[in-house]
Amino acid sequence: MKLVFERIKLFKGVFCYSYAMPYKFTFDLSKLPRFFFNEIAIISYQKGMHKAVLNTLKEIILKFRIQEATGLNLSDAVVLLQDLIDLHGINVMQRKKFLKTKKRALFLPHCTRKFMDSRCQAIFDPSIPSYNCKHCSKDCLVSKANRLAENKGYDVYVVPGGSCVPKIVKNARYEGAIGIACGEEMKMSGNVLGSMNVAGQAIPLIKNGCANTAFSLETLQKTL
Repeated sequence: MKLVFERIKLFKGVFCYSYAMPYKFTFDLSKLPRFFFNEIAIISYQKGMHKAVLNTLKEIILKFRIQEATGLNLSDAVVLLQDLIDLHGINVMQRKKFLKTKKRALFLPHCTRKFMDSRCQAIFDPSIPSYNCKHCSKDCLVSKANRLAENKGYDVYVVPGGSCVPKIVKNARYEGAIGIACGEEMKMSGNVLGSMNVAGQAIPLIKNGCANTAFSLETLQKTL
């Protein structure tokens, strides 16, 4: 799968790459019932049984009418669900190590802000790089997630791209990190953090795109 990179100049010649639409397709799983995600979690334990998992994925796609609900073709729907399964499996393997960490951070994608223009009062600090949420909209996902995480002792970053995360983690010496992004970007960032011996937990977007993306606050609360 080919990645499209957007290079953003941040501060004194430093660049950060934002993964602009890592998938070749857009999706919205936000209206699917909760037990859809429960089934994804269950079959994640079949990791390694590739043929069985593929058949199960096709069954889920038909059962929940994923193609009709999202407009995805079968192959794209399989890719998306496979990534969800892989991420859940990684979370399970990393969970015990993550719970032993003391210094943790939450990384939110800036595209989940309610507004992507001047109506958003967040201030961008290019030296980090991160947006500093000002809680200007009570129904903004970033604002809600920010409060949830800070109340549990997390440092929160609203980043313009996944490639910014390793720099922040390294500079602040975090032991654990929770990242929210689409599956493809999450796997790439997870590999980098793993090489840094940072315990991670991944929360995939349930709606992707360049703006108005979404994730599950309930999943975030449980992960925190």
